Amino acid sequence: MKRYDHQPVQISVTPVEGPYLDTAYYLDREPVEITVGMGEHWTALACKEVYGRGVKTALERHGDSCVFDLSPAALLGQAGLFAALEGIYGGAYRQRFALSGDCRPQLTCYATGQGWSDGALERAVTLAEHILRVRNLVNRPANLLTPALFAAALEKMAAGLPVQAQVYRRQELEELGLHALLAVGTGSGNDPCLAVLRYTGAPGSGERLGLVGKGVTCDTGGYCLKGAKSMAGMKGDMAGGAAAAAAVCALAANKVRANVTAVVPCCENRISNLAMLPGDVISSLSGRTIEVMNTDAEGRLILCDALTWAIRQEKATRLVDIATLTGAIYAMLGHVAAGVMASDDGWYRALEEAAALSGERYWRMPAFPEYEKLIESELADVRNNSKDGCGAITAGLFLKGFTEGLPWLHLDIAGTADGATPVWQHQVSGATGAAVSTLYHLAAGMEEG
Repeated sequence: MKRYDHQPVQISVTPVEGPYLDTAYYLDREPVEITVGMGEHWTALACKEVYGRGVKTALERHGDSCVFDLSPAALLGQAGLFAALEGIYGGAYRQRFALSGDCRPQLTCYATGQGWSDGALERAVTLAEHILRVRNLVNRPANLLTPALFAAALEKMAAGLPVQAQVYRRQELEELGLHALLAVGTGSGNDPCLAVLRYTGAPGSGERLGLVGKGVTCDTGGYCLKGAKSMAGMKGDMAGGAAAAAAVCALAANKVRANVTAVVPCCENRISNLAMLPGDVISSLSGRTIEVMNTDAEGRLILCDALTWAIRQEKATRLVDIATLTGAIYAMLGHVAAGVMASDDGWYRALEEAAALSGERYWRMPAFPEYEKLIESELADVRNNSKDGCGAITAGLFLKGFTEGLPWLHLDIAGTADGATPVWQHQVSGATGAAVSTLYHLAAGMEEG
């Protein structure tokens, strides 16, 4: 987005109640003014909605360029600018960008208004573009995004930034002992790998946030085969991994003073003569053993190794795992909110503060010890699915067992990462880029706190 410092036409603003977007209009033909109002409730989500609706209206009228008044967004400070740009870029997104790699609106956007600097605007644009990069990856067909191609895409995202990107291949995974990841990935002809992106923006700090994101690029369910209707959407089962990597890259691009590492286990869950079977007992990087009772509960298997890696290899002091993990969370919360589990009340409050800045919605699930009995195993340290319901909760508790007592958040974005019918105006059909903005603000808040 470019700054536009003079008015091309005389603007007549139509007053509405409360903060509003008042200048989205065409520059290359007879000007049309678009006024969008949201009443008195001016939040980050409302800001995204206003600007998202504005850009969609401009596109419906086949506009080639727009000017957006960002003065209302500035009422929320830097977070308002982030929200406004996410609304503009998000509302203008089209799924075909998944193949082209484009992450900018298909019309030229200019900005006007007081209360912001060019630097602040560029930081907001950077975050918005990284959210769209996640949409591109999640929307990409699985045959064009194998584990190796996904890892390469994450390396490309980090190129030119102060981010150390490293990919560990199959032989290294075997030597290092990531047996749970290998148990899932061995069933595919496309080898698994582990992508790690490290950013050190606060070298004097002892804090390092580990973002562990699920990177299953194709999920058939394995021998616990999914139904045909649900399998096509499983190309996006790597949304958590893409979000974790994009957050790190956006933080690095904006030179945020924080230390963050994304750990993304990449694999496919397929059927073959080497694929794991229900009833198998496998080991993990942590040394804990796992009874595999459902091969379609594979995400937690690869994440447990990645959590151990984040702790022992990357020296993370705080953890967040992000995954399209369970159908149970979608059944409970739909496309509106993501499920959360937390081991630490203070760390959860930090997530709430970050979500207030991002405008994303999260709902905390209970973690009572009685639920842990549902994943007890007679043959191993833990089983990978519940004996009796509560699937979203027991999936989170499974992962908690691999966090070694560190402050931990679990974000289940299975409902919010993708949707055929958009919930919000800054969304379109398909991938949403869920959690990138929240993770960005969470990491930025660590140094401020």
